[in-house]
Amino acid sequence: MDNLKGKVALITGGTKGIGYGVAEALLNQGLKVVITSRSKDAADEVVEELASKTNSTGSIIGVQADVRQLDSQEEAVNQALKTFGQLDIVIANAGLGHFGSIEDLTSEQWNQVIDTNLTGVFNSIKASVDALKNSKGYYITISSLAGTNFFAGGSAYNASKFGVTGFTQAVMLDLRKYGVKVSTIMPGSVSTHFNGNEPSDKDAWKIQIEDIGELVIDLLKMNPRTLPSKIEVRPTTPPSSK
Repeated sequence: MDNLKGKVALITGGTKGIGYGVAEALLNQGLKVVITSRSKDAADEVVEELASKTNSTGSIIGVQADVRQLDSQEEAVNQALKTFGQLDIVIANAGLGHFGSIEDLTSEQWNQVIDTNLTGVFNSIKASVDALKNSKGYYITISSLAGTNFFAGGSAYNASKFGVTGFTQAVMLDLRKYGVKVSTIMPGSVSTHFNGNEPSDKDAWKIQIEDIGELVIDLLKMNPRTLPSKIEVRPTTPPSSK
């Protein structure tokens, strides 16, 4: 994208973690941002916080939406178009995890992970594909190194992220003929609240949310002729290597 200022981005799960870091980075570049959350109160609180931090009042709105429901994502897209008149970028970020042996994993936990992490990405793209074809926009999904590296206790999470990685790559092939770019970012350990973690100094070795925000900006600014379709990113020095 030649000029990011004034472009409009929709970020699912934008109230914390990676979504929050990406939203802040985009606002600092002069973009207009729509963040979604299942909690309207959480979305409104973060809108106020980010608008103050980035001096971007009027450039960010929060929408209550559930990525597990296609009609909910369609409404979020409609809100973005109604408020800002266009939609150029969708960051499919919302996700969660349940971990444990297949012996202990419940069907409810399995469905929650797959419905949020994988079907939620499908819904986010399906709901906005006409808008991004119109703007020749950019999709970025947030997968994980768990989308290529399996581990014990990760059956649901691995399945969801392997699915996101493969789904995104296939969508890239479907949409590039329209001038729509599609990438997936596959982070390793990131300092977020994921899986009950409380970010602190102990997480200094990890990827920080602002690092993912910077990576998103780099992708958006890349020459249109070039598409990094799958990006693995990991901490430079994990604790065991220090």
